[in-house]
Amino acid sequence: MAKPPRFISQGSQGKKAAGSHDDGTAPEEPAPVEGAEAAAEKHPVDRSLPPLKLATTGLQHVAAMYAGVVAPPLVIGAAVGLSVTELTFLTGASLFMAGIATLLQTLGVWKIGARLPFVNGVTFASVAPMLAINKSEGPENALPVIFGATMVAGALGFVVAPWFSKLVRFFPPVVTGTVITLIGISLMPVAFNWAQGGNEQDPHYGDGKNIAMAAVTLVIVLLLRRFTRGFLKQIAVLLGLVVGTLIAIPVGITDFAALQQADVIGFPTPFHFGAPQFALAAIVSMCVVMLVSMTESTADMLALGEIVDKPSDEKTIAAGLRADTLGSFVSPFFNGFMCSAFAQNIGLVAMTRIRSRFVVAAGGGLLVLMGLCPLAAALIATVPQPVLGGAGVVLFGSVAASGIQTLVKAGLDRDNNVLIVAVSLAVGIIPITAPEFYHAFPESAKIILDSGISTGCVTAIVLNLVFNHIGKRREADEVTAPMEPGGEIPHQREPAAEAGAEAGAAATPAPAPR
Repeated sequence: MAKPPRFISQGSQGKKAAGSHDDGTAPEEPAPVEGAEAAAEKHPVDRSLPPLKLATTGLQHVAAMYAGVVAPPLVIGAAVGLSVTELTFLTGASLFMAGIATLLQTLGVWKIGARLPFVNGVTFASVAPMLAINKSEGPENALPVIFGATMVAGALGFVVAPWFSKLVRFFPPVVTGTVITLIGISLMPVAFNWAQGGNEQDPHYGDGKNIAMAAVTLVIVLLLRRFTRGFLKQIAVLLGLVVGTLIAIPVGITDFAALQQADVIGFPTPFHFGAPQFALAAIVSMCVVMLVSMTESTADMLALGEIVDKPSDEKTIAAGLRADTLGSFVSPFFNGFMCSAFAQNIGLVAMTRIRSRFVVAAGGGLLVLMGLCPLAAALIATVPQPVLGGAGVVLFGSVAASGIQTLVKAGLDRDNNVLIVAVSLAVGIIPITAPEFYHAFPESAKIILDSGISTGCVTAIVLNLVFNHIGKRREADEVTAPMEPGGEIPHQREPAAEAGAEAGAAATPAPAPR
């Protein structure tokens, strides 16, 4: 009998043929016997959707990531004293480059791009060192120095990506589950900040109407997920954002000022803020951020691979890191910043189960258009922050839930694994629960320590090696080597199983010696 395809079990093949795919694609017609296996081998990640579904589900990804893309340029632009016009230009450049990096990541070119539903944008990890560069270099030179340092960091990351990807062997389920859970937990403060209004300087930050609006949006999304089916259920977040925005208009928290000031067409002129400058201290700090960003991207790719049932291997991670770093290298040419994975969109994939990478590619195309059409970008910007916060609770909570599902495979009945998870989670949530915990450390150290995902990830890797590998005897019931993501932990066979195996062996010819 032919071996069943890797991603579709024998028991589910008939069910898949009769119903629709969980990624929103139409049901397939029964294929001839000789072609059935070839058709089934096409993973949902590589299947496209009809144009309308591509556009709407891609827009849903854009809505989920928009605030994260525009926040860094707004912070940096304000710090260097840009005018409103120049600030709009800088934001448009970040949207444009986020779209280019996302297309590169999802569609891929040569050995570049993970070819997963992976969204890229400006990493917030680079904000702190960029503000430090602004302080040391002065507002007049800050952006050229930042762009020069980002280019060098991107080139370095591209070169080391193949070696960096080899870290995947140190990510068994006990590590990947911990990291995925940390990603979700680390994103929750973002949702809570949005729910309060998004701007701590606003006098209405944390008002009851903001939190109530977030709660209303959350309830709308939950009701849509509970009582709708098919495509409407898959775009519940997008519908929740639209309905929430409409409700927010009479409440008085929807701002249309951006629409009035936005131009219809705009292009990020190369080196608009001056030719890049190269300062050693800035280069070193941005290279450190690049390594941190690559660590987080590796964790994100492992998480996404688990969620879409296509585990990320060393080759996939190397290609994904090349896309990240190449996007970061090219970004300064068009006045953009360092590009990295956006973990919040992993939650959207986990919740909707729409696994097609072409959906995210459609979102990348929309980001490019928004970068070229400020008016379109301003339309997305009208979604109030509290509305985003309500949807974010669902999205980011879904990531944490996916991490818990992965931890189920990790053998938590073992004391060693329980300790690994407990300590790693504790270390990872320090920047969340005690933001000033590392206040006495040097700024260079805080770049790493303030990233709970990075510190928790490193802690889990080290503890896994210490408890499960170093000094352990090679026994069948012990984890004796790093496993591939999603791999099962080997267990000793039960005596009954041994007896059954021996009986079966007596009835079948012995295999030929190797």
